[in-house]
Amino acid sequence: MHAVAPESRRADECEYELVRQVAAGDAHAFETMMRRYNQRLYRAARSILKNDADAQEAVQEAYWKAYCNMGQFRAQARLSTWLTRIAVNEALMRLRQKTRQEALLANMARDVVNRSEDLMQTPERAQDAPDAQLWRSELRHLIEHHIDALPAGYRSVFLLRAVEDMSTLEVAQALDMPEATVRTRFFRARGLLQAALGKEIELRSREAFSFDGLRCDAIVHNVLARLAASRHGH
Repeated sequence: MHAVAPESRRADECEYELVRQVAAGDAHAFETMMRRYNQRLYRAARSILKNDADAQEAVQEAYWKAYCNMGQFRAQARLSTWLTRIAVNEALMRLRQKTRQEALLANMARDVVNRSEDLMQTPERAQDAPDAQLWRSELRHLIEHHIDALPAGYRSVFLLRAVEDMSTLEVAQALDMPEATVRTRFFRARGLLQAALGKEIELRSREAFSFDGLRCDAIVHNVLARLAASRHGH
C-alpha cells in the first residue's frame, strides 16, 4: 500500500473538521464550504443544463440537500466529490423535469392551435440575459459553443476533467460510471473539440464558463437565507 502524503492527510483532516462544523449548524463554516466548492459544482451543473440560471438554482438546491444530510457524510469519497455528485443528480433531475415540461407544452400547442405560438415560447427571465462581462473574446464564444455541442456524457466528463481538473476517479464517482468510461469519453471529447478548434482548446478552455464573484455571492446568499428562514420556523 502507498503511504498517504502529509499534505493529503492534512487536507482530509481539514475537510473532516469543516464537515463536523457544518453538521453542528455552523453557518460560517457552511459559507466557507460553499465558497470553496461553488465553481466546481456550478460547472458540473451547467455542463448538464447548459443554462446559467438553471445551473445556479441546481447548485443552491444541491447545497441545501447536502446541508440537511451533512451528518451522513462518511468520507467514503472526498467532500468535493460527494458535493459534486449531489449537484449532478440535482441537475439531471431538473433536466428530466424540463424535458417533460417542454413535451407537455408542445402537446398543448398542437391541441390549441390559436395559442400555439404563445405556448411554444419559453418565457425569458431577466437573469438569463447575456452578461457581456463574462465573455472576453470571440474565441471563448467558440469554445463554449463547441463544449455545449458535445454529447451530454462527453460534455460533463470534459468539463470536470479538463476544466475543473478532477481526477479520473473523482469524475467516475461523481458521475457514477467506470473509470475506463471516463477515460474513453474524455479523450473522445478532447478529440472532437480539437478537431473543431485546434490545439488551443486545452490552453483556453479554463477561461470558459468563468465563475464571477456576483454569482458566487448570490448562491451563498440564497442558501444562507434559506437556512436562516428554516431556523425561524418559516
